[in-house]
Amino acid sequence: MLIEDLVEQLKPGRYVIAVSGGVDSVSLLDIISKQKDVELVVAHLNHGIRKDSKDDQQLVRDLAKGYGLKFETKTLTLGSNASEQLARKARYEFLTSVMRDNDAIAIITAHHSDDVIETSIFNLLRGTGRKGLTSLRSSKPLIRPLLNISKDDIKQYALEHNLVWREDSTNSDLKYSRNQIRYKLAKNQDQSKVEKLKLQISNLKITNELLDKEIDDLLVSMTKNQKLDRLQFISLSHKLSLELMAHWLRKNTINSFDVKLLNNLVIAAKTYKHASKFSINKTAYLLVETKFLEIKTDQN
Repeated sequence: MLIEDLVEQLKPGRYVIAVSGGVDSVSLLDIISKQKDVELVVAHLNHGIRKDSKDDQQLVRDLAKGYGLKFETKTLTLGSNASEQLARKARYEFLTSVMRDNDAIAIITAHHSDDVIETSIFNLLRGTGRKGLTSLRSSKPLIRPLLNISKDDIKQYALEHNLVWREDSTNSDLKYSRNQIRYKLAKNQDQSKVEKLKLQISNLKITNELLDKEIDDLLVSMTKNQKLDRLQFISLSHKLSLELMAHWLRKNTINSFDVKLLNNLVIAAKTYKHASKFSINKTAYLLVETKFLEIKTDQN
């Protein structure tokens, strides 16, 4: 089966497609540009991490022009010591602003099946739990049409269609955790084990969806006027409390937290005195009342 037949057919409308200039996003751009009734806005963020990043920017500009598509770009100066987290945050802030400014339906990225495995291992090492193992998926407003397609298949498509792309030198820099994982996978790769891991991740995704539905139902039953029943929360086991707290945070658009913070939030929710506050991040905190818990921000 051809790779383009495996890519999700998008519903008619306008989309922002993130194109870095690498083989993955260049191939995705070529594939999606052929879908009917789909209008694309090509978006490229120059992080300012590499000296030659302007060459990537120019390549994507030329590609957009060649396809007759609108091109949006921005140049930052993050520097060579910028962390993966900082670069990712900047990238998605840019993509979200482009989507908003162009009244687009969603953002399309070129993450593929190899990225799924790398992200699962990366999150496992970070201790993010079951959700981190299946975090790389399509979810509003992100569409990732290549998640079932391997890097090798993508590169083969690019070669067969004579596409032009650039290799990002930072992809081989082992100071980045993801590159270390990628290097070790490539060095010790056993394809049968890789396929088994992909299957396990896929099965876990289904399990996570079922668990999330149960936890969401529990959260709804315990919530009134945006406040969580503290007495019911205290009665939950610690493990279930952690799951419920994590789900509640995500419901409040708080997605950046680790196991340590989660554990401390649960302890605070169960033990703190009335009118106590526990900081979640720079703008949000947990307000502990006698009978209720509430996530507050500086704005409310």
